[in-house]
Amino acid sequence: MTLSRRDFVIGAGCGVAFASMSSLPAYASLVEDSIAAFTGGADVVSGDIVLDAPEIAENGNTVPIEVSAPGAASIMLLATGNPVPAVATFNFGPLSGSRSGNTRIRLIKTQEVMAIAKMEDGSFRSAQATVKVTIGGCGG
Repeated sequence: MTLSRRDFVIGAGCGVAFASMSSLPAYASLVEDSIAAFTGGADVVSGDIVLDAPEIAENGNTVPIEVSAPGAASIMLLATGNPVPAVATFNFGPLSGSRSGNTRIRLIKTQEVMAIAKMEDGSFRSAQATVKVTIGGCGG
């Protein structure tokens, strides 16, 4: 059996593709690590935070997100399906009139967007929303 140059290139390309796929990071552990770093390992309870995200984003390059949590000292936004899940952190001082923030984020695919708020009493609250992305923001 002879190996043509075309067969070699196809085989090498498949090998490189397989090797790169097997080394993809586990995004779930990155999300858990980000949450643990923000909360210090404390329990996170659902509620007392409002996360406003579109149900469907036609373009993942600019997805508008709004978050508010009365009584929050800081709020962290996470995109659970992105290679770098931590998107933004809003910090509020004692004289902040409104404990809210808004931004536009890039989403690679359909995924959960999470907001975790550190309240002034030291407790943590969370909210999440699923955003369906029709055209990915990272080239897909």
